[in-house]
Amino acid sequence: MKIQNKWLFFVLMLIAFDSLAQDHQYSQFFQAPVYLNPALNGQFEGKLRMSLTYRNQYSTIPGNLNYLSATIDYNIPRFGGGFGLMFTRSSEGTAYLRKNSIMGLYSYSVGSDEYVLSFGLAAGATNRSVDMSKLIFGDQIDPNSGIIPGQQSSADLLAYNSRFYFDSGLGINLVTGPFMAGASAFHLNRPNESFTGTPVKLPIRFAGHLSYRYDLNKYDNLDDYEKSFVIPSVVFYKQSNVNSYSAGVQYKRRSVNAGLWYRGGNGGPSAVVVSFIFDIFKNRESGDKLRVGVSHDVPMSKLSYGGTSGTTEGSVVYETPGNGDNNFRFNGALRCYDFY
Repeated sequence: MKIQNKWLFFVLMLIAFDSLAQDHQYSQFFQAPVYLNPALNGQFEGKLRMSLTYRNQYSTIPGNLNYLSATIDYNIPRFGGGFGLMFTRSSEGTAYLRKNSIMGLYSYSVGSDEYVLSFGLAAGATNRSVDMSKLIFGDQIDPNSGIIPGQQSSADLLAYNSRFYFDSGLGINLVTGPFMAGASAFHLNRPNESFTGTPVKLPIRFAGHLSYRYDLNKYDNLDDYEKSFVIPSVVFYKQSNVNSYSAGVQYKRRSVNAGLWYRGGNGGPSAVVVSFIFDIFKNRESGDKLRVGVSHDVPMSKLSYGGTSGTTEGSVVYETPGNGDNNFRFNGALRCYDFY
């Protein structure tokens, strides 16, 4: 009962004082590129891309921590970018603290056969809600028998249990030679997401990412599909006074991509992440492609693996074939999709 009371108190304090919750982060950031940076919208080889990423965090800790992102983006060759939609959903804790967001996306690119510079915009609406009926207060607990069935609490309820607000973001990405670098910012308008009536501004979420693609068959006369690549990457996040980073390397050969990562910072327990991505081609000539990914996080500090079962992510990306001219503006230049 003492442990349970501590958890209940912690949850209540979070809600009562409108703690500045941090946005969730994906270990497979390369499988959710638009969530990382809206400048990566429309940046793929085909015509239409649909993606789904699901994260189940610390599955054995009471109160589910589930996150989902779904995107659909359309590649428009004359823009070197395109249009898209992104839906995100999070569910945290036994009180079902939920956040649902839908945003429209636009991106545009400039460049040559030596570099591609992309710009992206995101704007939409978000709903944040909580189910107070799922919470247990102190006056609903008997010291000897535990929770009292049917007992009504006299605790003051929150002023709101649901809020809607406008949200926005932008990003930039540069690919030149074997290097890719990008940066993004979400919640630019600092929306108020308070449940109490006292304004609490959502902090801007900043992200920066850097990758390098090293060709292991640089001097061999092979198509890219036949080559092997080592791709080290680092991604840095900052939101309010919380920051975190992921650093690691992918080995990519033909239709298989394997990665090993380390995540650290003050945004939560550090972890080692193992990821695998498989490309399944229905028709390699036309570019019709299904990409399936899975990753698993193993906590390295603060939380034990035995007490959390780690974190598992699954992702699916489907690309329809293009019409053959999707890269005519930047013929020969590497694009962001060559780095994952």
